[in-house]
Amino acid sequence: MTEDPPPVAPQNGRVSASDLEIARLGPARIVSPLAPLLDARRTTEHYVDTDDRVLLDDTAAGLSSRGLPLDELPGLEPCGPRREIYFDPSKTRAGIVTCGGLCPGLNDVISGLVRTLTYHYGVRRVVGFRNGYQGFVSSYGHDVVELTPESVRDIPVDGGTVLGTSRGPQDPEEIVDCLEQTHLNVLFVIGGDGTLRGAMEIVRVIAERGLRIAVVGIPKTIDNDIPYIDQSFGFQTAFARASESIRAVTVEAKSTAGGVGLVKLMGRHSGFIACYASLVRSDADAVLIPEVPFSLDGENGLLAHLHRRVDQRGHAVVVVAEGAGQELFDDGGATDASGNARLADVGPWLRERIAESFAESGRETSLRYIDPSYAIRSVPANPYDSVYTVRLSQAAVHAAMSGRTAMVVGRVRRRFVHIPMTLAVSRRNQVDPHGDLWMAVLESTGQPWRFGAD
Repeated sequence: MTEDPPPVAPQNGRVSASDLEIARLGPARIVSPLAPLLDARRTTEHYVDTDDRVLLDDTAAGLSSRGLPLDELPGLEPCGPRREIYFDPSKTRAGIVTCGGLCPGLNDVISGLVRTLTYHYGVRRVVGFRNGYQGFVSSYGHDVVELTPESVRDIPVDGGTVLGTSRGPQDPEEIVDCLEQTHLNVLFVIGGDGTLRGAMEIVRVIAERGLRIAVVGIPKTIDNDIPYIDQSFGFQTAFARASESIRAVTVEAKSTAGGVGLVKLMGRHSGFIACYASLVRSDADAVLIPEVPFSLDGENGLLAHLHRRVDQRGHAVVVVAEGAGQELFDDGGATDASGNARLADVGPWLRERIAESFAESGRETSLRYIDPSYAIRSVPANPYDSVYTVRLSQAAVHAAMSGRTAMVVGRVRRRFVHIPMTLAVSRRNQVDPHGDLWMAVLESTGQPWRFGAD
């Protein structure tokens, strides 16, 4: 069993200090190879006090509402190397797996993990598992990949993941069987909500067997819907590329009589990409996100708004997140291999309804539709995300080597911190319809707070 069991997710939505505790495999008694560097940093302003905490509440009102003394306020462990570590690097074997959908920066994370493990800790064997959790199950027949700094040196220039990926649950018992058979001490899991839930099941089986294997996650979601962290890696690359599609469809719409441009972007449950991409050039006349239901018909509906914009400007542009408007469809209850609800395809449906509306009114129009989702998911990370992924991977290695487990690394208010997996999957980060981001979108587009609302 782990010495410190993982905390359970908060039941009332109010996070306490105990909810933020990080599980450890045991006491750290081995002097880290990085100890000389850390000792030198103690006299500089860049030294990280590992006993310090990054407070969860960032306002005076939030802190005051707790009514707690300073040492009892909920706070997150800072990331960074520890002077004493749990695993002996010369005897440590590490594994890496990527799961779920593609996202810019996956290869950067893999490369960063391998380089940090090898160069800074002297870990002698790092392996990769092919095609997600399938790679642990013998019946799939996937080979284990030996990873070295030389083999991963150039992979960040390519999109996707060199290890491959897949969706769908696999038996955690079989996965842990594989970890034991390959004599792994550390497993790095790169994936989103479903992947992390799978990792928590792996942690459970490890604990039941009394094994000493650390499981550390690097949260991956192109939709930016992991809670508590500032942004997920790949998000900045995604909305930058998405803005190019908005620009392209705007040019098309402006170049034809009564032109209408429609862009469908990623965002199953969270509209961050649609919001940020629309703010880059302020070309959009309407942005539709899952967090804000909308109506097509009526004086205050989307269609009437588009007619008015075409009359005023000669063209109109709509940006829709893939999960927007699902309340307008019959829910069939179908799910994908990961258990996620299958969404109705709002893009083609909206294109058809807009075209019908203009035709019925006798207005000339030319409608251009772009869905760049797969093109965006497959690109390499931009420089910002490349740096971000390297720092996340370094933080993940430091955490794992110190014996921490059942946790993910992330950045909160520009500080890299440890977050329990239970907390990372406890809810979904979404655009606040009453928050400043959505207000910025409304100011940029001139659209009402909600189409169809009185």
